[in-house]
Parts: sequence; C-alpha cells; structure tokens
Amino acid sequence: MVLGLESPAPPIKVENWLRGQPLASFQPGIVYVVEFWATWCPPCVAAIPELVQLQEKYKNSGIEVLGLAAHEHAPTADEARDKLDAWLTEKVPNLNYRIGLDFTGEMEKLWLDPSLSLGIPTSFVVDRDDHIAFVGLPTQLDGVLPKILTGSWRTSDEAKAAETERIAENERIMREMELKKPD
Repeated sequence: MVLGLESPAPPIKVENWLRGQPLASFQPGIVYVVEFWATWCPPCVAAIPELVQLQEKYKNSGIEVLGLAAHEHAPTADEARDKLDAWLTEKVPNLNYRIGLDFTGEMEKLWLDPSLSLGIPTSFVVDRDDHIAFVGLPTQLDGVLPKILTGSWRTSDEAKAAETERIAENERIMREMELKKPD
C-alpha cells in the first residue's frame, strides 16, 4: 500500500534531535509539517527560510514544522550530528522549528519509501487527527496549509487529484530508472 493522502501517519523514529525538544509522537489537534532535507541539497537549503517564515506565520494556529535531515554524509552518526549541528549554527541561527537527524534511515523507510517519494526535499503534512493530508514539495505548502487548517483539503477533489498525479509521476520516473539500469 502506498503511504499518502488519508493514510495514518507513520511513527516518528528519530535518534537525534538537534534543535527543539524531542518529539516521540504526534500530538492530537496539532498539524505537523514533516520536511525531509539535507545540507548538501540546494533546493532543501533554499526551503529553510520559507519554513522558518511558515512556522512563524502559523505558530498560533496549531502548526508545527519538523525538519528531518536525511542522507547526511558522514562515516558515523556522531560525525553527522556534529557536522549538522555546526552547519545549523552557522547557516540558520534564526531557526524556529525542530530538527532531527535520520542517520539510520528509519524515517526514510517509514515515510519516503512507502510514499513513493523519490528525493528530497519532500514535505508531509500530518493533520490534526494523525493522517497524511499532503505529500509534495515545500514550495506547495502555502497553497494547501490554509485548507488543511480548515479541514477542507484532505477529502477534496483537488487533494485527491494532486495525490493521484504525484503518485503517477513518481511511478513513471521509477519505471524509467528501472529501464536504464544495466543488466
């Protein structure tokens, strides 16, 4: 089964939280933006200021942003954590949302792989009742978050069409990648 629109949100399995308080599970009544990113990914880095603004804009509306650093390059988890911590301190001193490190790839296995998400950045929105309301690019969040907050997005035809299109496109890309693999 594909993880996507209306699926129950997978658990949070993050071994290192570098910014903000650790989060073991989603809290009822809060909308979470779960952003998979990496320091070496230019579109991911470009999305950080927008996520900072989004967290500020919606902080009193029950939205919380979680950044999950995936695919950080380092020989060990400790080195990845130290490198990420130094990067965050230098590049994003005004960070106002939680940042976790997914060095083991557990979150990728629970979230990215089953959702047919092929890369980062990828944003998931978990709505107030712990279901996936959106999977896509962080640049699309401004258009869907107000609708998610009112509860009108997840069951809308617009959301279903966007999800169908996303899955079809990712399946097409996966087939093309399979065809290009050497035997």
